Amino acid sequence: MADFEMPTHEMSKADMLKRVARFKDLKPSKAAFIDTFLPGYEREAFNVIGLGVTENPDVTEAIPSEGDFNVTYIRSKPGARGALHAHPTVEVFIPMSGRWAVIWGDQSDFGKTENELVLEVGDAISVPPGVMRCFKNVGTEEALLLVIFVLDKSRNDSGSVMWQKDLLSQVAQHGVTRDADGNMVKK
Repeated sequence: MADFEMPTHEMSKADMLKRVARFKDLKPSKAAFIDTFLPGYEREAFNVIGLGVTENPDVTEAIPSEGDFNVTYIRSKPGARGALHAHPTVEVFIPMSGRWAVIWGDQSDFGKTENELVLEVGDAISVPPGVMRCFKNVGTEEALLLVIFVLDKSRNDSGSVMWQKDLLSQVAQHGVTRDADGNMVKK
């Protein structure tokens, strides 16, 4: 392996502590995404590093993203899930507790499942851009899922959420829609 040179610098403990997110201090959002207003899709999102792809402009991150990725934790009760969606970037799922299913396919929502893999703690899956996917807590207890979004370097963000066709009309019945910028709007 070849050596490489890189400028280094010192950093104080106080400066390093600004780059630490303590789980006990994280402020979760129960409404980071429009699908969380549907029964069975309730969950909390903790934006640890960067904002990810949240649709709620009021959500903040614990540590601003300076790299090519964002880190989010999802916490939900057994049986709760995210709705089928796609991103223009890679999305990685890693269970931190419990058992999680990653479900994918254009019709894999609202009671239908085309493809499904169950992940145990420490397993990881990398879902390519443009694949419709979702996740579900298939364990028996509340559980935590680590989600990593790769940034779209051409836009310097993780892109937006593209939802399964029927989702927008379903959440509209609960008084929620999105504006032209993809931000959640409550009627």
